[in-house]
Amino acid sequence: MDLKEVMAVNLRRIRHDWNMTQEDLADRAGLSARYIGAIERANVSATVTVLGQIADALKVEPGELVKASDRAR
Repeated sequence: MDLKEVMAVNLRRIRHDWNMTQEDLADRAGLSARYIGAIERANVSATVTVLGQIADALKVEPGELVKASDRAR
């Protein structure tokens, strides 16, 4: 699994854990819901800046978004 896919899976899981919609996350992160959706589908690579914005909005460390789970390795 490449890093875009790892981030997509982690982002979706953490967002769901917070019972947050893509729109909610986009508002909190200062991004568009369309862009959040594209990241979750692994269609785009998030920049380091965007990674930080999303992590802040989800109240997690940025590394949590790009950490591969044991199952994904």
